[in-house]
Formats: sequence, structure tokens, C-alpha cells
Amino acid sequence: MALLNILEYPDPRLRTVAKPVNVVDEAVRRLIDDMLETMYEAPGIGLAATQVNVHRRIIVVDVSENRDDPHAFVNPALTTLGDPIETEEGCLSVPGFYEPVTRFEGVRVRALDREGNSVEAEYDGLLSVCIQHECDHLEGKLFVDYLSNLKRTRIRKKLEKQQRVGA
Repeated sequence: MALLNILEYPDPRLRTVAKPVNVVDEAVRRLIDDMLETMYEAPGIGLAATQVNVHRRIIVVDVSENRDDPHAFVNPALTTLGDPIETEEGCLSVPGFYEPVTRFEGVRVRALDREGNSVEAEYDGLLSVCIQHECDHLEGKLFVDYLSNLKRTRIRKKLEKQQRVGA
């Protein structure tokens, strides 16, 4: 396994729409393992392939306290469930910033798993929010896109300054 480099906002590569995975093979499984290792090391609870500059429709999430319940979704398709809720979100590609974002209480996910098997399940709570957040990345969307232009601009300028000074 290997640690991957996480792209940081406002890197334009984060805006790339991911392409579907045609076959879940050993290379895809290796990428999933590397993404999980990278996510745990960061530390985070979710990571999309887009964030590591691989523009394929793959996300990994693990919201468990012991980091022992990883989920990998290949070509995830979501159906939102329940009412809108507001939660505070952060992002490994927008380090150090946390802002309220409106998501849905639950989701139904249809995807392929790490072995290429079709899976369909419903999730709620933090896991649902995390899946929605990571699937946004596959569409080239970041949580800052839900914020006002003023907040988004402030975050972008602070991150650009940090990147310039190498902080």
C-alpha cells in the first residue's frame, strides 16, 4: 500500500468530473487500499479518487471510532432519503475549515464493492452525510460550493497564502 497525495482547494483538478470504472480489477482494489490508507493517515473519514488526482468514480468512507468499518463504493449512484439536515463539514482537500452544509438525512446507494459485486444499501447519520460529500467530489463539487461567495473567497485566499508560504 502507498500514501497518495491529496489535492487541495483551489486546485482545478478537483473540478474534474470522474469517469465510470468499467472493471473492478486488481488495480482498482489496490487504489481502494491506497485510498483507505491515505484517508486514515490524513486523518479523515472519507476520500474520493478525485481528491488523489485519479478521476474515476470511487469513494471510500469509514466513520467508525475504531477505524474498523471501511466501505468502498465503485460507480456509486445515490437516491436521497428523508429531510434536509444541516451538519458541520470539513474536507481533506480544504484543510482546517469547517462550515455548516445542508445534506439529506439518508441515502440509498447502488454501487459495486471492492470485489466488483453489485451492492445496494441505505445509510443514515454521519455515514450518509459522508457518502453525499464524497460523491459530490466525483462531480467536481466541493463543500465550499455550498457556502456564500464571501466565505468561499476567504477560504480560497487563506489556503492560497498557506500554499505559497509552504505552511
